[in-house]
Amino acid sequence: MSERPDRRHSPSAAKRAGWRRPASPPAETPPAGPPSTPQPAPAAAAAAPPSHHSVIDSAVYRDGRRIASPATLADTFRQLREEPDGMAWIGLHRPTEPELHSLAAEFNLHQLAVEDALEAHQRPKLERYGDTLFVVLRAARYLDAQEEVDFAELHIFVGPDFLITVRHGGAPDLSAVRRRMEANPDLLSLGPEAALYAILDAVVDGYAPVVEGVQTDIDEIETEVFRGDPTVSRRIYELSREMVEFQRATRPLVGMLHGLMAGFAKYGTDEELQRYLRDVADHVTHTSERVDVFRQALTDILTVNATLVSQQQNAEMRALAEAGFEQNEEIKKISAWAAILFAPTLVGTIYGMNFETMPELHWAGGYPFAILLMAVVCVSLYVIFKKRDWL
Repeated sequence: MSERPDRRHSPSAAKRAGWRRPASPPAETPPAGPPSTPQPAPAAAAAAPPSHHSVIDSAVYRDGRRIASPATLADTFRQLREEPDGMAWIGLHRPTEPELHSLAAEFNLHQLAVEDALEAHQRPKLERYGDTLFVVLRAARYLDAQEEVDFAELHIFVGPDFLITVRHGGAPDLSAVRRRMEANPDLLSLGPEAALYAILDAVVDGYAPVVEGVQTDIDEIETEVFRGDPTVSRRIYELSREMVEFQRATRPLVGMLHGLMAGFAKYGTDEELQRYLRDVADHVTHTSERVDVFRQALTDILTVNATLVSQQQNAEMRALAEAGFEQNEEIKKISAWAAILFAPTLVGTIYGMNFETMPELHWAGGYPFAILLMAVVCVSLYVIFKKRDWL
């Protein structure tokens, strides 16, 4: 963060005057005279910050203690102007464009950062715009019922005396973070950097249940693979995609936190807060390494599953081929015997026509000849089929 005097020992009104929109000047008394025609409301009034349900919580703190809980953004702006040593912490969930523009006008937020906060679908990153830090985080939570990982996006604006969070999704539970910080006013009195640390810590701590859930899923998948479950390939593919998203959420955090620690050290941020941030960086590094291991494990499992499926298919094809071969052998035997039995049937059919002009009808040796012919044909066919292994 930018260098600034200790807010607990010196006022910060002059500090804000250089970068924040000044308070509206007092209204002048109109001169005496005939009533004038009503004039339209000024543009500033027309652009007053709207009240919307997207404001989850808004508070003003002094020395780490909540002194006001304004109901609207306009009340928050006014209360902060009245507290030279105060700090505003504004929590939003899917805010509207007018709300973000009112915040940008009040706290001098950069337009590019505001556009990112509106669009969402950003990669985790850390950017500095003058005295303001813009941080994008990807929070994650493990859904036991669906056995899948749910990702959410969190945008944070951190200035000298304000912190604004913009959530796109259900995680993390920033109300719990706020309660934890309010229970430790000494830490919260260190300023917006302390609140930023608490949010980073909550996001990183939220990765631990995800890691445990994914580890359990991988163990179950390994069992299903060797059990031959036909649906395991789809589960491996879906979990691999989630690990790609998880890797995109955790890997950039390592560099971001090291850059943030370097900035904290450069600008003389409280040493205790730097130690806390180093602890968060260690957890992020450990989580990122675990995610890399998961991706490699899923790749190996997918390869093993493909090999097992291929082996199973080869075994099935071999069994089908053997069954087809045996079936062909039976068909050959049946065809051979059918041919053998067809020969005497053919001879008997010819001599059973009873035509008067047939020379063999009045031959005394016709019957023995027909029987002998049938026998010779049958034996000849049997010998031929036997030599060809049809019988």
